[in-house]
Amino acid sequence: MSSAVGPGSTHLVVKVHPNAGKDVLIGQGPGRFEAWVKAKPMQGDANDAVERLLAHGLGITRGQLKLVKGRGGRLKIFRVIA
Repeated sequence: MSSAVGPGSTHLVVKVHPNAGKDVLIGQGPGRFEAWVKAKPMQGDANDAVERLLAHGLGITRGQLKLVKGRGGRLKIFRVIA
């Protein structure tokens, strides 16, 4: 699901594995990623870790990412704003 949704924005799908041994981001195809994060899925800690990891991997700021779906699940959709 790497589809343009408007001028300067794209959706990315991320499958998350919280409570992992290390922080790793792997591309699984256009607009699809898999992320392993050390953070536990409590109080949004894993979501924050995934956002930091994704932003770093894409070379953008966290402010350019917005979690639009999947706040409480392992499958998350982020919008990237140029």
